[in-house]
Amino acid sequence: MSDDLRKIIHIDMDAFYASVEQRDNVQLRGKPVVVGGNPDSRGVVATCSYEARQFGIHSAMSCARAYRLCPQVIFVRPRFDAYHEVSQQIRAIFLQYTDLVEPLSLDEAYLDVSSNKPNIQSATWVAQIIRQKIRNETALTASAGISYNKFLAKIASDIKKPDGLTVVTPEQAEQFIARLPIRRFHGVGRVTEKKMQNLGILTGADLRQHSLQELGKNFGKAGEYYFNIARGIDLRPVVPNRVRKSIGKETTLTEDTADHGQMLTIIGDLAEKVATLLQTKQTSGLTLTLKIKYSDFQIVTRSISREQPIETAEEILLLSEKLLQKTEAGERSVRLLGVTISHLTTEMPADEPLQLELPFRS
Repeated sequence: MSDDLRKIIHIDMDAFYASVEQRDNVQLRGKPVVVGGNPDSRGVVATCSYEARQFGIHSAMSCARAYRLCPQVIFVRPRFDAYHEVSQQIRAIFLQYTDLVEPLSLDEAYLDVSSNKPNIQSATWVAQIIRQKIRNETALTASAGISYNKFLAKIASDIKKPDGLTVVTPEQAEQFIARLPIRRFHGVGRVTEKKMQNLGILTGADLRQHSLQELGKNFGKAGEYYFNIARGIDLRPVVPNRVRKSIGKETTLTEDTADHGQMLTIIGDLAEKVATLLQTKQTSGLTLTLKIKYSDFQIVTRSISREQPIETAEEILLLSEKLLQKTEAGERSVRLLGVTISHLTTEMPADEPLQLELPFRS
């Protein structure tokens, strides 16, 4: 890469939670493993081993469906303490090479190694060394993508998974993007993909045919982002100290409920967890948001703001009860509840992603 371009690495651990479980339990190795809830519950797949993926299982799928696809799959409850410990080990390796590390979750991060601590000129060499160190110190594998911006590095890291490395140079970028299916573009979800397909946009090459004005008309503010990435332009810096804007917890119920008492019991449990997090982070917030997903999957939120900080479980529960009364919960059955505190009173780095909440059991 030329000296005037950034050197960005995206490191993504391979089937992270499942790989930790297989590493720590020899009986799970080489077998289809799902980390998540139980197959007879509303649990979802947090991640799964590559052996399980061969049966069509993937993250965010219901555990019940995963079981139907592969009855011999082994279900394992998550151990977030173990995953967090390994994540910290990996983060320490990153920091040996650059301070410009932007964690996206426990198992992936961007690194800007344009100017790195060992003064290694090749970003590919840095990525290879980091992957080898991760393997040596954690007995786990990582895939890496290397390019001159975050968009290309992230996509590249997924090309040769697991345990792969892909480089996209500035000279290769145009062809690489042109062949890319639109669903592979980071920032294009299912709804946007469908909309793009209706406009005849199936690949990066198709996207590039549309003007900034056309994309702005169809996709609003995101239109400029799509216009730029179709041309390999992504100026977002690697930001090591992202600021967390909220703290919250949510849970999917094992069964839909229209019982207010049960809802308040669940909200009380969430309130305790959020209050503990606030205390741990030594912060509080001015806004509380209650999230509800009805049985038909419609999602609604209700919020309340105060001049005095919200910090105790009692306050959270009391305010949530008032917000619950402003919804159709009870008249309509509910399948998910969530509580979030925002407008935090202290600035706090978003260095620890919030855990995936598993189904609540009363």
